[in-house]
Amino acid sequence: MDNEIYLDGNATTAVLPAALRAAVHAMDERYGNPSSTHATGLKARSVLDEARQRARRVVGAGNGRLMFNSGATEGIQTAVLSALCAVRARRAQGLPAGSLLVYGATEHKAVPEALAHWNALLGLDLQLVKLPVDADGRHDLAALRALAPDAAFVCTMAANNETGVISDLPGIAAALAGSPALWMVDCVQALGKLALGLADTRIDYAPFSGHKLYAPKGIGMLYVRAGAPFTPLMMGGGQETGERSGTENMAGIAALGAVLRALEEGGTFRTSAELTGFRDRLAAALSEALPGIVFNAPFGKALPTTLNFSVPGLSSKELLDLFDAAAVRVSAGSACSAAKAQPSYVLAAMGLPDWRSSSAVRLSFGPATDEATIAAACARIARCGDALRAAGLLGGEASRPLDGLLQLTAGGAHTWLVLDAASRTAAVIDPQPELAARIDALLDGQGYRLVARLSTQDGTSRPAAGDTIALGNQVLRRAVLQAGSACYLLGAADAAPRHAFIGAAAPEQLGGLVADDTLLCAASEQHSAFGTTLRAQAAGMNDMHLDSAALGAFLRDHPDAVLVDVREAYEHAANERAVAGPAPVNVPLSRLAGQLPGKTDNAASAGAVPLVFFCRSGNRSARAAACLRSLGYRHAYHLAGGVALAAAPLLLAA
Repeated sequence: MDNEIYLDGNATTAVLPAALRAAVHAMDERYGNPSSTHATGLKARSVLDEARQRARRVVGAGNGRLMFNSGATEGIQTAVLSALCAVRARRAQGLPAGSLLVYGATEHKAVPEALAHWNALLGLDLQLVKLPVDADGRHDLAALRALAPDAAFVCTMAANNETGVISDLPGIAAALAGSPALWMVDCVQALGKLALGLADTRIDYAPFSGHKLYAPKGIGMLYVRAGAPFTPLMMGGGQETGERSGTENMAGIAALGAVLRALEEGGTFRTSAELTGFRDRLAAALSEALPGIVFNAPFGKALPTTLNFSVPGLSSKELLDLFDAAAVRVSAGSACSAAKAQPSYVLAAMGLPDWRSSSAVRLSFGPATDEATIAAACARIARCGDALRAAGLLGGEASRPLDGLLQLTAGGAHTWLVLDAASRTAAVIDPQPELAARIDALLDGQGYRLVARLSTQDGTSRPAAGDTIALGNQVLRRAVLQAGSACYLLGAADAAPRHAFIGAAAPEQLGGLVADDTLLCAASEQHSAFGTTLRAQAAGMNDMHLDSAALGAFLRDHPDAVLVDVREAYEHAANERAVAGPAPVNVPLSRLAGQLPGKTDNAASAGAVPLVFFCRSGNRSARAAACLRSLGYRHAYHLAGGVALAAAPLLLAA
């Protein structure tokens, strides 16, 4: 996508043009097997040897081993296996070997997972000990000194992947003085950003990964100090002088060699001073756009290419969705664990408050980033701030006040807000503690007065059964169900309820309380994503999915179709014309339940206007379309894969 701004360099980087050319050259003209002794093989061998010599110089390998492999995870496995086999051998000889496997509390998960795996597989029964870090994210050297005499193996990192915090490697080395422990340092984030002279240090093992510095995925390398114990992870044909068998990934090695050449020769990557200037500009733009922002690591102790921040009242998902809508690619932390949607263990280990570790965003860029990218990023960040202000999420009055229903979901549980813009009154149903601050900020920011906080599970909550709460022209009435639970009926005082907030109740428990078309709003995803009715039924979904090519044809065949953007209002504001075609209507998924009554009458459905829902990834839009179909609205469709996977005829606003 031509106009995207990629600021997730700690997860991966684009391939350097010179590296791409080197990989193609290796596959096209230097395609021989470097183990072959004929001329074609020797040409490939020359590429391999040149790349290795460059790697040795760049990392300062001295007389140590330097082998190519598939990346950091393999390097970590090899280092752990080597160290633990050495511990086993020392034990067998009756020599002191240590009993502790010590790893930094902020290490990449690949490290403790590898330690636990090989410790169990080798039957060593060593104790895994998490080395604490201080509030700045640096290792507790006093704790390490206490552990050092009994340590068998110590694993730390040069710079943290989430925060960019640079470890005090000389301090760690001093703390290990006199210890029998072997030492591994994860150098994945260090290459190209920190000076390395590994042979002049106490470090025994240092894994690297090419794709963190403009080489392709699937290529990496491992440094092993001269004299450090080594056990091959891969045995076979004896490649890499028997240190890592398997035919070499020559395209990857050639590409990594080109990156190493750029590092050696200079001119491609920015200086530390330039990168620091870029970071300061981005930090200023973020501070201007996001009042209250807190940066989660001290700049003076971190790589200039990494910013980790949290914003009060905004979750990391909300911020990621907003930035993504503006075509700014950032992440919530380690890409390897981002899908798990859990608070950052790195920030938790630093002792930061839960709200910061659960709402953190990481912005990171590579050392080849240029001035134009930073300038464009600052402009996009300002647009994101404007979108949040327009939605009323940064204080002040929203440009489009919330009205009707708002659905907030956390951990699969729904909290419902009933909002009446005319009277500025609101009620909250089944509030979740983790959403309290967000709800309070939203109501305060939009000038709403909370008149009731209700629970479907609390049989003693007010109003009493049969009593009502007025919210403008509508009322909320409480009805008691079995086992002391309750439901809340919303609608005009003299008409059947339009909505029923039923908690965990099954529809058949509602008796004569609701009409067939009353939207039943449950308290969890398990019962209903948005809402259902008594007459909802399974509907055909096979023709619901439209890819980008099918969407273009569909819009030509159905000129009356309405595009519905189900992203949140701030996402829509950041990029209103994400899809080519008629101007879309923005109905956020969190407000869909308020729009459904009156839209799903079966009699009118046959001639209904086609609705095509879209969002960032296709997840939210698929749920919206499926919900409408189950309620009888047959002409509901969605853009499969969302804007993220769209090709022509979809557009991303410049």
